[in-house]
Amino acid sequence: MNIYKREESGPYWFRFNYKGQRIRKSSGVYNKQDAKDIASAYRTKLAKGEVGIEKPEEPEPIPKFSQAMKDFLEWSESEYAAHPNTHRRYVISSKALLRYFGNTPLDRIKSNHVEKFKTTRAKQKKAAQGKKSKKAIRPTKQLRPATVNRELACLKHLFTRNEGLVPKNPVRSVKFLDEDNKQTRVLSEDEEKLYLLAASQPLQDIALLMLHLGCRPEEVCRIRRENVHLDEGYLYNPYGKTKAARRKLWLDEATTAILSRRLAKVSGTYLFPGRVQGQPIVKLNASHNAAVKRSGVPWFRLYDCRHTYATRMTQSGVDLVTLAAMLGHSRVEMVYRYAHPTEEHQREAMQKKQRYMAK
Repeated sequence: MNIYKREESGPYWFRFNYKGQRIRKSSGVYNKQDAKDIASAYRTKLAKGEVGIEKPEEPEPIPKFSQAMKDFLEWSESEYAAHPNTHRRYVISSKALLRYFGNTPLDRIKSNHVEKFKTTRAKQKKAAQGKKSKKAIRPTKQLRPATVNRELACLKHLFTRNEGLVPKNPVRSVKFLDEDNKQTRVLSEDEEKLYLLAASQPLQDIALLMLHLGCRPEEVCRIRRENVHLDEGYLYNPYGKTKAARRKLWLDEATTAILSRRLAKVSGTYLFPGRVQGQPIVKLNASHNAAVKRSGVPWFRLYDCRHTYATRMTQSGVDLVTLAAMLGHSRVEMVYRYAHPTEEHQREAMQKKQRYMAK
């Protein structure tokens, strides 16, 4: 079921398919939730035979893919205003989709076309990142399955938003690519020191906060002045899709010093301001990659600082329930992705077992 507006100042409309026929009506109300309730009630009446299927006032034109994507991204920007990374991910994914489907009418795109897009993209390579120049950069790296899957997810959501205009969502029957999400990169203390020495600001402070608090990169970048409570000894993170993600992060001496210094240094709302005035820093890829290269440390993702934090916490004896809360996870099972015992830690566990058996 799709709830939408035909005119910005008009009421919400709803559309859905019922027994092979497209139902499209105005809800007559201006509140989206009320429109959803009216649409659900109308569908129930159809099922009970209390109302008949009315002929639409006028046939709704089928948009071309490029227009549908434009509308989808405009909706996404508003819908995910509190989660800008979600919208940014859709914008990135839309580029390959637009190149492939172009101006194809939305109802002409079938499952076999989506399958062909998937296989075509899976064979393509990614251009190596570098400074912009007139000379084209030759693609060198194979696209990751995760990249293709994010594009398929974007396409699927677009068709869901246009339910009623097409007979069915063509992405539903397409199997996504298998992903290998097992990341076990944990920094040693020596690697951490070398990396931090090579890191410029504000990357150095961001990495330190991740290593000491287990924050996600975007949680650090979006720290606001009013959410730092040095007197009480904690930092509050108000962001996240779940209640568990919105949490207090208790500070130690190192993180207290970093936050205190940035509070004194930065005058704006965000402690890590970006290039756009009044907005936080967004991308750290270039700074991070350069720091890794200068340090001589084997490559790792900035997100692996969070992995490192989780692993060190488990090795220090913190139980998984407490660690899940500190990481902002709603389920304990999710912690296993981040806690990776080292070989030394496993060897010590075996020695403990031997000492116990020798008693």
